[in-house]
Amino acid sequence: MNIQNQNHLINLNDYSTETWDSIITLAQLIKKTPRVYKGACTGKIMGTLFYEPSTRTQMSFQSAMLRLGGGIIGFDNPETSSISKGESLSDTAKVISGYSDVIVMRHYLEGAAKAAAMYSDCPIINAGDGGHLHPTQTLTDLLTLTEEKGRLTNLNIGICGDLKHGRTVHSLVRAVSRYMGNTFTFISTPELSMPDYIKKELRGIAGISDFTDYGCFSEVHSLEEAMEHLDVLYMTRIQRERFPDTPEGRAEYNRQQQIFTLTADKLREAKPDLIIMHPLPRVDEIATDVDADPRAVYFKQANYGMYVRMALILTILNHKIDMEPLLSGKSVITKRDCTNLKCVTHYEPTLPKRSFIKDGKTVCEYCDCCD
Repeated sequence: MNIQNQNHLINLNDYSTETWDSIITLAQLIKKTPRVYKGACTGKIMGTLFYEPSTRTQMSFQSAMLRLGGGIIGFDNPETSSISKGESLSDTAKVISGYSDVIVMRHYLEGAAKAAAMYSDCPIINAGDGGHLHPTQTLTDLLTLTEEKGRLTNLNIGICGDLKHGRTVHSLVRAVSRYMGNTFTFISTPELSMPDYIKKELRGIAGISDFTDYGCFSEVHSLEEAMEHLDVLYMTRIQRERFPDTPEGRAEYNRQQQIFTLTADKLREAKPDLIIMHPLPRVDEIATDVDADPRAVYFKQANYGMYVRMALILTILNHKIDMEPLLSGKSVITKRDCTNLKCVTHYEPTLPKRSFIKDGKTVCEYCDCCD
């Protein structure tokens, strides 16, 4: 098992904000002078292992590597690979890392990226693991805020939609909360509210900063309640794939899907310099009449993703990252099963189960689930 520092990007919080800022600055340079970086990855190969459907993340990574002069191998349908024959995640990671200089992986299981990185002989970039984390989307969001708002501090950011399952918003909140003076307005139904562990982290931050009586966030149940106060509105879709594939699950999805829709009319009370973001794809949570509003930046946001991924690839391959060890150092191997049924440990029998104690609770090393 490989637990050495391979410059993996599994969780953005493994890096310092100084490292984030350097990646964002490099992305801005690449955007301004793309020709300078045209052959920067000549002779390098990126493996793309996409166990879950993707358009923007997959294609922006591919475009990023091609624009840097590198090559691409991989799959976007595990049924066409040896996975359909029963190959384990650890074996796939070990084999493909022998062909690649860097691997980009999206997986439907939480903690899968960290598990793969433990066996890989090249850096792994987490392109989304279940409802857990999506660090490269967060880097995209940070670049978008930098370009469109000119700062990463003192922003009131409204986040609307599926906050329970949204890995993009979980990563974003944890990242932006590390910059000074930011507050959040969570806009959702009670059933799809932000997980308690995220809110607990924010309350911990508020303990040293006087934001509000409830921490550096508030919770509301309609767009209208929040709109006039926001500097940023981050819309998300209700994620069909996170609901049970049962009659009850489908009915609940349909009910939730119809609650929040941003329209041009709802923007009448918004600030003139508000920006509207969305990780895409959208379904019907943003009406098409919003697209013409100059405050809508979600298509530009998707384009920023290519530049930030170019910067990330260069940073990782040039070993310009100072990150923490892959394993926390606090965890121990245990026979105890993770209580999260979507955790990778339930599907990879050879993977050692690792956990540690935090605030009196057992925390899974892979998916961060507490019990």
